[in-house]
Amino acid sequence: MGGAKSSLGPSRHTADAGSRLRPRFDHRRRLLVAALALLAGCTREIRIPGPAPTTGHRPPPKAREIQASDFAKTDIDSAIEVNLQESLASARLLTDKLYRRNPREWRRGGYASRDAAVARAFDPKFAWRFPELGRARGTHALNLAFQLDFKGDRVFAFGVGLGSMIMKAYGDRTEFLLLDRVDPQKIYNAARNVEVAAWKLAVTRDSDGRLLLLSNEIGADGVQNLSFEREIGKLIAYQDSMARIIAERTNRTIRFVVQGVALKAFLPI
Repeated sequence: MGGAKSSLGPSRHTADAGSRLRPRFDHRRRLLVAALALLAGCTREIRIPGPAPTTGHRPPPKAREIQASDFAKTDIDSAIEVNLQESLASARLLTDKLYRRNPREWRRGGYASRDAAVARAFDPKFAWRFPELGRARGTHALNLAFQLDFKGDRVFAFGVGLGSMIMKAYGDRTEFLLLDRVDPQKIYNAARNVEVAAWKLAVTRDSDGRLLLLSNEIGADGVQNLSFEREIGKLIAYQDSMARIIAERTNRTIRFVVQGVALKAFLPI
């Protein structure tokens, strides 16, 4: 009995020592990560990409020098950044395509060209706050685009609303570090809101029964142009996939919404 008792001593002692060292190690690790995050945070900036290519084929990533912030992020953080950049590129492309189908809108907004209107909508220096929209952003700006009494540029309101709604779901930043937290529920809600926006785009009409904004069309030869639908589908898929990845990483549960209920109203983010 005595021998058995003494043989447990070193094992327990080792375990106790390990338990004392572990908090100290975790504390130092947090301090290191915090220091790297602070260093990287000093140079953080919002990076809005150009439009996604209309061909659907994304260019390969370009080589770049290693930055200080790279040491303060995981592979998942990098994946979130890429996913958000692709999402914003798709939102910008959708805005450009809507202007092509509805050129009266950028003229109504007083812009010199379609490109000028898109560039202003996605210029990060404005932080998605524009006086012509009453500084509305996110779903508030999207709702403006479909209000019958709205006299402004509906495509501009749609693009600003779509882009800023996605940004808000990711915490209004385009760079993510190890200590940053992203809520998968907000990204899931963003996917449902894209569905709502697509539905409103297809059904909202003026008092004369004409669509407020033209999107998909049937050509003279009877062939359907579903390029809007394809790009919107990509945008929804980006958010659904990332919401699931983040939920599994953080052991979070996503509250799923019945699609039929969600279609008529935007979800909060």
